[in-house]
Amino acid sequence: MTTVDPEFTGEAAREARRARRFTRINKADAWFRVLGLAWVTPILKAVAGDNPRAQMKDIWRLLAVPLIAIGAFLLMWGILAPKVQTSLGAVPGPAKVWVEAVNLHQDAQAKAVKKAKFDAMVDKRNEKLIAAGKADQVKNVAYTGAPSYYEQIWTSIKTVFFGFLVATIVAVPLGIMAGLSPTANAALNPLIQIFKPVSPLAWLPIVTMIVSAVYATNDGLFSKSFLVSAITVTLCSLWPTLINTALGVASIDKDLISVSKVLKMGIWSKITKLVLPSALPLIFTGLRLSLGVGWMVLIAAEMLAQNPGLGKFVWDEFQNGSSSSLARIMVAVFTIGIIGFLLDRVMLALQSLFTFSNNR
Repeated sequence: MTTVDPEFTGEAAREARRARRFTRINKADAWFRVLGLAWVTPILKAVAGDNPRAQMKDIWRLLAVPLIAIGAFLLMWGILAPKVQTSLGAVPGPAKVWVEAVNLHQDAQAKAVKKAKFDAMVDKRNEKLIAAGKADQVKNVAYTGAPSYYEQIWTSIKTVFFGFLVATIVAVPLGIMAGLSPTANAALNPLIQIFKPVSPLAWLPIVTMIVSAVYATNDGLFSKSFLVSAITVTLCSLWPTLINTALGVASIDKDLISVSKVLKMGIWSKITKLVLPSALPLIFTGLRLSLGVGWMVLIAAEMLAQNPGLGKFVWDEFQNGSSSSLARIMVAVFTIGIIGFLLDRVMLALQSLFTFSNNR
């Protein structure tokens, strides 16, 4: 009868568990990269015992170097900022900007409390009217207080996603047409080349006048200011998606097209089962570019048209001219940048989910 060395069995079990840990870490690495957290992987591998010295090189490159760069930036900012005098006073350093960020957070909390009290008063009044048999006098009174910083952020995010969604609905079908048909490509290419470079500042007055003429009421599903900003985003952000979709469709392997003809695939089956899966990586590249362009365009549109959102917040603070205005503007700048980064990460996550691509 053959006996098994218990020590060998224990060692094999430990190696198997270790291998499973590394497998899970490697699977999670793809999502860490998507989320901008690639430095987590070498830390987990080092903790798991995978050559800590080699992992330290990756930790240094992926975590320590960026942190040092950020620290150097903050140090230079703190040193140089007080030396620059503007009409609103000295350029605020990191400490002052942080203080204003905290103040904006506290102000948002205070405004949320006021709005909650107002809504409670309106609900209480309506309940009394209903109890008194005067249901016909019940009114839903809207809160008219100034929006908080967080509400302005949310307004901008909703607007950019609406404009981006409309741009996607328009650009993807047109891109597929241009990629599949040389005739459609010849028809669309001049329009793309003419309108692609047009600034949002040129589109904005045209969109404003058309929306004001066509959308005569402010009591509809969308406000005029929302539509003006969203349509401007649409007009400026659809081009990257359209161009990349056409390029992705046109670059499909010709053998696959031949196979679709042999199989006598209908146009819908050809698009859904052949064209879209093959072109998805480039389509998502266009979508990421479009969303980034849309976010930049939106801030400029809100600022110029004085539509609600982060752009209007920046302009109002500039016009306000108080001692804290410049610091608040810089808070908005960092907010815009961070949100732009997060929007790109969202699109990259969707790309990874739908295309199973390892490209980051």
